[in-house]
Amino acid sequence: MQKTLPYKTNQFLIVLLKISIVVGAFYFIYHRLTTNNQLDFKVFSEFLSENKVFSAKNTLFLFLLSAFNWIFEILKWKDLVSVFKKISFKEGLQQTLGSLTASIFTPNRIGEYGAKAICYSSDLRKKIVLLNFLGNSMQMLVTTILGLIGLYVLTTTYPLDINYHKTARFLIGLLVISSLVFFGWKKKNLTIKGLSIEKLVLFFRKIPFKQYLTCLNFSLLRYFIFSFQFYLLLQLFGIEISYSNAMTIITSMYLLASVVPSIFIFDVVIKGSVAVYLFSLVGLNEFTILSVVTCMWLLNFVLPSILGAVFVLNFKPPKSLVS
Repeated sequence: MQKTLPYKTNQFLIVLLKISIVVGAFYFIYHRLTTNNQLDFKVFSEFLSENKVFSAKNTLFLFLLSAFNWIFEILKWKDLVSVFKKISFKEGLQQTLGSLTASIFTPNRIGEYGAKAICYSSDLRKKIVLLNFLGNSMQMLVTTILGLIGLYVLTTTYPLDINYHKTARFLIGLLVISSLVFFGWKKKNLTIKGLSIEKLVLFFRKIPFKQYLTCLNFSLLRYFIFSFQFYLLLQLFGIEISYSNAMTIITSMYLLASVVPSIFIFDVVIKGSVAVYLFSLVGLNEFTILSVVTCMWLLNFVLPSILGAVFVLNFKPPKSLVS
């Protein structure tokens, strides 16, 4: 007979876990800001203050863009979950931003899957994980398609220092992995976390086409918002570059940065390195580009994570988890 922990012990462990997540998230943010080898945060903040880069009007507009970026992500999640359970916008807000905080120091935001799943009863958790995978896959699909277009334009417009031998090896390796996945797909007894491929296919087939279309539309809206926000920041920092040229580099940057596995908190470092190289093709200086990338990180990840910390601390798990 399996023994269960006393109710008070369970409650204490849950409170301890919530505090640990919030403290861990804030420490990682602080560590990233104070030990950034690419951009000294003190120099960065002094530069913003001395040059008065942001007026009240521009700052408000940037905040609104960030707000709409996450509002569309919340609506996307709310619509996906409605396949199995109706949730309010407030619940979607809590789950989306709370999971962001919980996943900020996990590789490739893997913690987001568990953070969202724990908000639901045990019979729905596997479905929630798959729905979250679907939402992230749609966003990645948009990033990949637009990124490939941007990368094609970039490679035909600017001279790139590409190691074609290493690129060919990477593509061959990708082809081999894809082939193994494809042949594994044919095996009905192949399982992933206890779910057979056949069941996974059946699960995704049962989701109405309307949900796929809505998810894709929200992913596109988010992409256009944060890419435009990046372009706007370039303008505010005094960078003279056309929208078409900027978007060619921005879409390429997001694609290249997305394919590199990383702890989410170091996402700013990866994007910064990629952005510096790509924008150097049009003669833009490193400090300005790193400043723009840092602003994007602060606006779209740090601020929502701080709000998400409130939801993590106020989180009340399903009764099945504490009983």
